Order: sequence, then structure tokens, then C-alpha cells
Amino acid sequence: MEIELHIPSAQSLKQKRAVIKSLKDRVTAKFNVSIAEVDFTDKWQRSILALAIVSRDKTHLESQFTQVMSFVDSELLGSAVVLRQEMTLF
Repeated sequence: MEIELHIPSAQSLKQKRAVIKSLKDRVTAKFNVSIAEVDFTDKWQRSILALAIVSRDKTHLESQFTQVMSFVDSELLGSAVVLRQEMTLF
């Protein structure tokens, strides 16, 4: 899954990274997923996060991604806006 974020309050890379690190830490603490910033690493107010989950069950994957996305939406309240989310199953 990819999640594109806009972080309007970030006025520096340090502020942006604080928001991203906090979100990544909370997601990995709650869910068994891998998460990393994969694009816009040098932009103050934009970021693309990639998440990976491994499972044999497609229904379980879809459920996990839905739960992660709901969690991300609730955790970002005011600090960032989700511009785009894209889920790809293999």
C-alpha cells in the first residue's frame, strides 16, 4: 500500500520527519507491518509512505490494510492530510 501525505504545518524537513517518524512508530506498534518513506524525502510538506504485509489470505490482507488506513486517518488529525492511497495485492 502507498499513502501520499501533505503536511501543511511542516516548515522544515525536521518538522516533517517528526510527523512521519511518529506515525511510522505508532503504525508498527499497533500492526505487524513494514513501513517506510519512499518518495518526497527532500520535500518539507509531502511524503509517500509504503506499507507491506505478508499473508496467504487475500481477505486478511484487505482487512489489515483497511484497519491500517483507518488508524492512519485517525492518528493524523490536523497534522497531515492523506492525498492518495493505493493498495496493490500480489
